[in-house]
Amino acid sequence: MSLKTKSAGAALAGALVTVLTLALSGCSLQTTAPASARADAGTDAKGSFGPVDCRKAKCIALTFDAGPGKDTPHLLDVLKEKKVHATFFLLGRNHVLKHPDTVRRIAAEGHEVANHTWSHEILTDKKPDEIRSELERTQVAIEEITGQKPRLMRPPQGRTDDTVSEISKELGLSQILWSATAKDYSTNDSALIRKRILDQASRDGVILLHDIYPGTVPAVPGIIDALQKQGYTFVTVPQLMAPAEPVPGTIYRP
Repeated sequence: MSLKTKSAGAALAGALVTVLTLALSGCSLQTTAPASARADAGTDAKGSFGPVDCRKAKCIALTFDAGPGKDTPHLLDVLKEKKVHATFFLLGRNHVLKHPDTVRRIAAEGHEVANHTWSHEILTDKKPDEIRSELERTQVAIEEITGQKPRLMRPPQGRTDDTVSEISKELGLSQILWSATAKDYSTNDSALIRKRILDQASRDGVILLHDIYPGTVPAVPGIIDALQKQGYTFVTVPQLMAPAEPVPGTIYRP
């Protein structure tokens, strides 16, 4: 569910509707919308703003899962040219370890480096020690390359539960879901990927794409150009929440 209203009251109401919807669909986990996080931020909140204040501007966050891959350097070139910062949820095995220079570049160019587990296993199918290993191994690998541990994670397929939330909290990780997806794992048609995202885009939205599929990176310039013409400003996920800061263990969902 996306929140398009500007008032704090409407944002909070939207968040409650999201919780109710999840409960009716069989999921009792409470989620927090970025707009609600902003509205609830105290006067001492220290979250870092991006190019704009998303309490006033029409913001959207561009995120990429399951990389880095061979096309990620080209994607970084595109983002640099467009002056857009994104959030990258990286896989440890066969990705972070295989492309350390790209991971280093993602961090150096101001993007948010985040955790997408070690091997893309469904965390809700795992025992607590296995969940912890999936997240912690990627935390360590990224820290060894960039000097910093991620503060965000995205559970594979968005599947989480109380155990995943508790372990994420222990590791200092907030959970980030999404509001728009192109299902780019199912098509290499860049025009279709672009259309799907533009059809789902909304204020305070979080776009989910994968920089490992052939059709995705070619679709990104058109997505950015079209949404900027519609008045959107691209920010990282933490910037979308500012002045609030991501709270470890919390599940954020637009």
